[in-house]
Amino acid sequence: MMKFNEGLILSYKQIIMSNKKKPEQAEKREAPIEKTRLHKKNKHRERYDFKKMIAIHPALSSFVLPNKYGDESIDFSNPAAVRTLNTSLLMTYYDIQQWDLPDGYLCPPIPGRADYIHHVADILAQKNFGKVPSGSDVHCLDVGVGASCIYPIIGVKEYGWQFVGSDIQAKSLASAQDIVNENDLLKGKVSLRLQPDAKRVFQNVIEDGEYYDLTLCNPPFHASAEDAKSGSDRKIKNLKLKKSVLNFGGQENELWCDGGEDRFVQSMITESKGFATVCLWFTTLISKQSNLKRAYQTLERIGAFESRTIPMGQGNKTSRILAWTFHNMDAQKEWASKRWSKV
Repeated sequence: MMKFNEGLILSYKQIIMSNKKKPEQAEKREAPIEKTRLHKKNKHRERYDFKKMIAIHPALSSFVLPNKYGDESIDFSNPAAVRTLNTSLLMTYYDIQQWDLPDGYLCPPIPGRADYIHHVADILAQKNFGKVPSGSDVHCLDVGVGASCIYPIIGVKEYGWQFVGSDIQAKSLASAQDIVNENDLLKGKVSLRLQPDAKRVFQNVIEDGEYYDLTLCNPPFHASAEDAKSGSDRKIKNLKLKKSVLNFGGQENELWCDGGEDRFVQSMITESKGFATVCLWFTTLISKQSNLKRAYQTLERIGAFESRTIPMGQGNKTSRILAWTFHNMDAQKEWASKRWSKV
């Protein structure tokens, strides 16, 4: 009887031990094959094809290593690795021949930027019989184009749109201009303008006689330099970095402005009223959900005809696009009929 009990106890232990994961197995997980939160037209829904990208941009190979799960990846806390990944993505998927940034400037996450372009394209398609209007008849204004010129690159490649990019910093525009000059895809498709007044958005940029189908913007997130530094410190701590350096970088004007995202968006909405007849859809990213309430209150106050929020997500990050127009339904149809009839 004693031997039977010992055997029974032993068999229970064997079952328990066989079902218990080893420490190294507990961390192992299967990365999703498809990033379903990204737009269905986004080229980056699947895992990065490092073999394909390295074949086009061999410099990436020195940054690709197995992560703790055994998957091919890069060290996203390394600014050089992130910049090289971006260059590889742009060369592989967007026909970009040369792309670089001055040190310390914002290096944008390309999948998220592509999502913005595809979502606003869907807005235009709704008044174009479900088809996204393409070609140079579609004019876009990128408010705060930055040194990367990223939205014009994606918009030109995916839909052939025409872009004007504005910025308050001459060095950012010089970098963006270098990118335009060095890439045949962008020549004749992208022009750049300096905004001389940091308190203005559309004034000084939109010229008489111009019409825009879309405006885009990625507004500064933080309200002050101290707020930006605090956010950077939290990110550095979360990434367990030893040095005070951010993988995606960012200059002061890219990261913060007086009053932060909320005040910037309020100014943009208020100023858009004066350009109601020359732009079909105004859009901007909104990082903070809490900023939407005041934005909608202001839109109602100034008489926007229609507004909407488009949710976006990449990994653990959630954001949204706020879009608004002053054109009623008939005016939207007339706009599409006149401007996109040949597209």
